[in-house]
Amino acid sequence: MKPYLTLILLLPLLGATINSLVGRLLPRRVVETIACGTVWGSFAAAAGAFALYRTPVTVELASWLSVFDFKAPLTLYLDPLSLSLTVMITFVCGLIHLYSVAYMADDPGYVRFFALLNLFVCAMLVLVLAENLPLLYLGWEGVGFCSYALIGFWYKDTKNADAGRKAFITTRIGDTALGIAIIWLFQLFGTVSITELNTMGFLIPAGVVTTLGILFLIGAMGKSAQVPLMVWLPDAMAGPTPVSALIHAATMVTAGVYLLARMLPFIGGSATALAAIAITGGVTAFFGASCALAQRDLKRVLAYSTISQIGYMILGVGAGAVTAATFHLLIHAFFKALLFLGAGCIITALHHEQDIFRMGGVRRSMPGTFWPFLAGTFCLAGVPLTGGFFSKDSILAAVWERGGALYGGLYLLGLATAYITALYSFRLLYLVFAGEPHTPPFEKGGPGGISDAAHKQIPLDPPFPKGEALFQLPRLMELTLLPLALLGLGGGLLNLPEFLGHSVLTDLLAPVTGPPHHAKAGTELLLQGAATIACLAGFLVARTRYAGAARQTRISEAEQEPTGLTAFLLYGWYVDRLYRTLIIRPYERLAGILWQTVDEGIIDDSLDRFADLLGRTGQWLGRWTSGRVSVYLLSLAAGAALVMGYLVWVLFR
Repeated sequence: MKPYLTLILLLPLLGATINSLVGRLLPRRVVETIACGTVWGSFAAAAGAFALYRTPVTVELASWLSVFDFKAPLTLYLDPLSLSLTVMITFVCGLIHLYSVAYMADDPGYVRFFALLNLFVCAMLVLVLAENLPLLYLGWEGVGFCSYALIGFWYKDTKNADAGRKAFITTRIGDTALGIAIIWLFQLFGTVSITELNTMGFLIPAGVVTTLGILFLIGAMGKSAQVPLMVWLPDAMAGPTPVSALIHAATMVTAGVYLLARMLPFIGGSATALAAIAITGGVTAFFGASCALAQRDLKRVLAYSTISQIGYMILGVGAGAVTAATFHLLIHAFFKALLFLGAGCIITALHHEQDIFRMGGVRRSMPGTFWPFLAGTFCLAGVPLTGGFFSKDSILAAVWERGGALYGGLYLLGLATAYITALYSFRLLYLVFAGEPHTPPFEKGGPGGISDAAHKQIPLDPPFPKGEALFQLPRLMELTLLPLALLGLGGGLLNLPEFLGHSVLTDLLAPVTGPPHHAKAGTELLLQGAATIACLAGFLVARTRYAGAARQTRISEAEQEPTGLTAFLLYGWYVDRLYRTLIIRPYERLAGILWQTVDEGIIDDSLDRFADLLGRTGQWLGRWTSGRVSVYLLSLAAGAALVMGYLVWVLFR
């Protein structure tokens, strides 16, 4: 097993190293082959490890940190949870790399792009396979750095650079909390081994476990864009579309879910910590879905959708259902990568148009994109028998089975979120693919404007007109959608409800999660019926509002400045404005006071005045060196008089 685990990590790292060091000296095809080949090689090694896997394996590759009694070697741990995620990450990232070959065909920064993409994959694999918390933290910070560099990849555009910095700074809040938790755990137990810590939770008071669980939750809030640290993810759309797919599907945002699932045996001993995790997930799921309902930028719709779906996963972990959360994580990776890559095809074909109200009629002109995108939309909306339906239902069922007023309320919130999800999913489908190509008379960058409209410095005015020929997509871009569509639709077979058949994923994760607890067949059918009704209701409302003649009415309404609830949802509940008012502006004012008043007005001015005083004093004393003997004699007499006066004062005091 050791060779396979070594290759899983080293191949993407090797690709990143070669391309970053000598990529500029190599032909473009060689750079692309190295980048794609190393990731697919990592997938082959992961598949080999999957075939050979029998029991959890711990492999120490090398010594890393060793100071006195602190030891954190480069040790990898392969169990069903890390194995399933490793296979998914390498496969989805491999497809994204292939897609990137076509998408970045004309970009001069392709060497830097592929080197960062490979490094991103390596960092995520380190995070997933780490056996100890410092090594996990290394991967955790690695994906943070790579996301910063890739979100701001087109850094010459100020908005892109700002988006990268925003992601980096916001996620640092969660990273700090995670770092504190790691240090505290070592101080308590003298070890940072994850497998050892997960067996020691009972040794400390419940209050300490709760506090540590909250610190882990804050770390997950940052990386997985959960309330209240979710503000960076919509702006992350400034990066190239393959980066969006990578961050939202296979890496980065799933890191927080994995962390909580991995540490659940430790923090699961605290009902308070689990409740906090579940509440965070439920509120975030509703927040993301409600905001997606009002977005008009294609990629921002999907970004808020990701926030919502990750919230579902966090909710599942809070209900103690690691299998259900992992199931949804895997299925979500397939259909969200599919939706983002499909969005990239649409945006590219429409000459980098991203406003869904300026689209239409794409179904007839792009059937190769439409059918896979339709499959991804069905999965996102939770249409019955798709993978998304079964994975989302498994989380809602676990929350229902948890019982009590809290989890009962969270179930209802999750069901309402499922309805909104279906509504915005079919809204997106009707506006983009139905009707005729449309050119409304409002300017680009208006209300809810286009976040990365000029990301390739391609002039976009005049807007995409009716009848203009679509950009001819490279065939490779559409081909990568097909396996993701099949996996999204058929992924439900991984974890079917007990009364429908054998559950592969439940059996695989049983050593990690313990014996599965299934709802009764009747209860399961009722819950699935409720989820089906929510999906159908969302579809019917979307059809009523966005199909046929109503579609044109909605487009006409979009020409007006958004107000009321629409504006509230469009601008993400005004959370960014709230943070600017409560945090950023006071910080800027304090910085201005410290800079202009304290630093320049007091410190610098005091030093300048003191230096001026010394200079004037020196000039005044310099007048005594005139060269005149009379002045010197007078000075000598004055000095002698002072000395004598001092002696008299000393003698007669």
